[in-house]
Amino acid sequence: MTAGTSDNTGHRDSTYPGERLGLPRSGSGSIARLGRRVGALAVDLATATLIAYAFFPVLDEVTGFRYANPVASNLIFVAVQVLFIPTLGGSPGHRLFGMRIVRVDGGWSGLWRPVVRTLLLALIIPAVIWDGDHRGLHDKTAGTVLVRG
Repeated sequence: MTAGTSDNTGHRDSTYPGERLGLPRSGSGSIARLGRRVGALAVDLATATLIAYAFFPVLDEVTGFRYANPVASNLIFVAVQVLFIPTLGGSPGHRLFGMRIVRVDGGWSGLWRPVVRTLLLALIIPAVIWDGDHRGLHDKTAGTVLVRG
């Protein structure tokens, strides 16, 4: 079977990630690649950790070192995602790396999609299970896609 043909399940093979969704192969509106995703996640996690370290430090009584409260850090990460996805189209890390989150049909993400997407992202496993379009289960469940902006 060649790329682009239908199999007996009715699904169409694609030659690049996002083709089945009607997205371009490259450039603005194409599927965001792994490097950008990891970079954006690193920025968002580091920022949440720095904020937690500044405002919610925990003192290790044995060593005397301060570190960021992990619960506060995770809650800050979730809050940033839920706040910025519907208002800016993505988290600060997404925007810094030139990406945005949109609904599969191209519309605004709305309010409930960022909440569902972020809660599943916080579970980690849904984010590392991808389909052929490089969409994690968190994006598939929320009906969203991370594209280049």
